[in-house]
Amino acid sequence: MRRNILTIMALLLATTVAAQTDSTAFKAYLYNQEYKVFMRISFHQQDIIIPGQDILGPQPGYMGKDGYTFCWPVITAEVKGNKARLQLVNDYGSEDLDAVLIRENDSIYTLKQGKGSTIKMPDGNKWQKLPKTLILKRK
Repeated sequence: MRRNILTIMALLLATTVAAQTDSTAFKAYLYNQEYKVFMRISFHQQDIIIPGQDILGPQPGYMGKDGYTFCWPVITAEVKGNKARLQLVNDYGSEDLDAVLIRENDSIYTLKQGKGSTIKMPDGNKWQKLPKTLILKRK
């Protein structure tokens, strides 16, 4: 009897830990050092306020670049397992794309751009195209 109770308690604890991990897997600050770009995401709560753009209200997240106010807001995020399907639009509203963000492990995420525009970020006086597949690390 005691063994059954311990087994049930262990299963409940494992389920609770798995649920917490799943709900925090897509709430993070992700960064790519090479391109100096980041993503601030909260796909389950969708409670990210973009600095300087509070008129948009809470969003699932956004992608930005160090030293610039330009960003790509995430307008929809649908999480299934370790993948999230995203729709992003630049903050001018002139370009948009579909993408997938894959959680490889606790600290590595891969952003794969799909159909639509290519993500471009300001870089000095030019626009820099980001690669179709970008590795981001959790900070």
